[in-house]
Amino acid sequence: MKVKATLKQIAKELNVSVSTVSKALNDSPEISELTKIKIKEYAKLKNYKPNVIGLNLKNRKTKTIGVIIPNILNSFYAKVFSGIEKEADKKGYNVITCISNESIVKEVNTLQMLSNGTIDGFILSVSEEAQKLQDYSHFSDIINEGTPIVMFDRIAENIECDKVIVDDFDSGLNVTQRLINLGCKNIALISSIDNLSVAKLRADGYLKALTDNGIEVNENIILRTDCEEDMKNKIDAVFLNNDIDAVFALDENDSVAALRVAVNQGYKIPDELSIIGFADGILASRRLSPSLTTVSQHGVEIGEVAAKLLIDRLESEDGIEPPYETVVIKTKLKERESSRSNKKSIRKK
Repeated sequence: MKVKATLKQIAKELNVSVSTVSKALNDSPEISELTKIKIKEYAKLKNYKPNVIGLNLKNRKTKTIGVIIPNILNSFYAKVFSGIEKEADKKGYNVITCISNESIVKEVNTLQMLSNGTIDGFILSVSEEAQKLQDYSHFSDIINEGTPIVMFDRIAENIECDKVIVDDFDSGLNVTQRLINLGCKNIALISSIDNLSVAKLRADGYLKALTDNGIEVNENIILRTDCEEDMKNKIDAVFLNNDIDAVFALDENDSVAALRVAVNQGYKIPDELSIIGFADGILASRRLSPSLTTVSQHGVEIGEVAAKLLIDRLESEDGIEPPYETVVIKTKLKERESSRSNKKSIRKK
C-alpha cells in the first residue's frame, strides 16, 4: 500500500519551497509551466492527495451539505433525499446523510460533529423526540454559530430558518371532504404519530371538515396514539365495535394497517369502506390489494426546494443574506382502488 506524500515531503525532495509546491498544484500563474509539470508528475507518483478538510477550514467553504433524516425506512425521506441530491449535484455540492433514529441525542451529536467545518449547512427534519420534548435549542445554537439550517416536513415553528412544508391542515381537510363527497359519514381517523406536528395539523383538518359538514365528532372512531405498536393493539376494536364507512390514516404504516384489518374483517373495499392514507410509498401504491388511495407529498420536489433555499443562502452575494422563507408544497390525492366507489353501503354491526 502506497504511503501518501505531504507538501513538505514533496518540497524537500524537489528542493523547492512548500509554497511553490502548493501554487504549482493549484495552477498558479506565478509558477512556470515546466515547474508545474515537474511537481504535478512527482506528486502523482508519490500518491499525494490534498487535505480537503484543511483547505475547507481555510476557505470556509466545503461545498458539502449535511442532511439529517429521522427514519431510513420511510420512503418519503428517500424521495426527499433524491431531490436534495439532484439539486446539490447540479450546483456542485456534495451531500452527507445521517439518521437521527428519532433521537434528540443523536440529532444534537450529528449537528455538533458536522458543524466543525465538515459541512456548509444543514437540511433536516426534526426528530420525534425533539418534537415530543419541544426542545429545539440545539438548532438555535448551530444557527447562531453561523451554520444555516433548512427544515422540511417536521419543523420547529419558533426557530428562525428556511422551511419547506406541505399543506398538512388543508390536506386533512380536503381528504375528509373527499370522503364525505363519496357519501361517507362515519369516517375513522387512525394515527400512530400523534406527537408529531404534521399529524396534529392533519387531524385538525379532519375535525374541521366534519364540523363544516355538520357531522358530529365520534371519539370512538378516532384513534390517536404515539407509536405504531399501540395503534396496532387498538385498531381492531375501532373496526369491530363501530359502524364505519371510511378511514383516514395519517401515516403510511397506519394506512397499511387499516387496509389489512379491514380485509381481515371482511369489509368490501371500497363498496363498504373507503380508505385514504398519507404518504405515497411503494408499499401503498404497488404491493397492496386493493391498491391504496394516498396523499402524495411530492418528496422529490420538497428536497429540490430545500436544497435550493440552502444553496442560495450559502452563495448570497456581498454577505447579504436573503430573508427566511417558508415554502408550502401542495399535496396531491392519488385515487386508487380503495376509494373509487360513489355508492356506499354501510355494514351494520
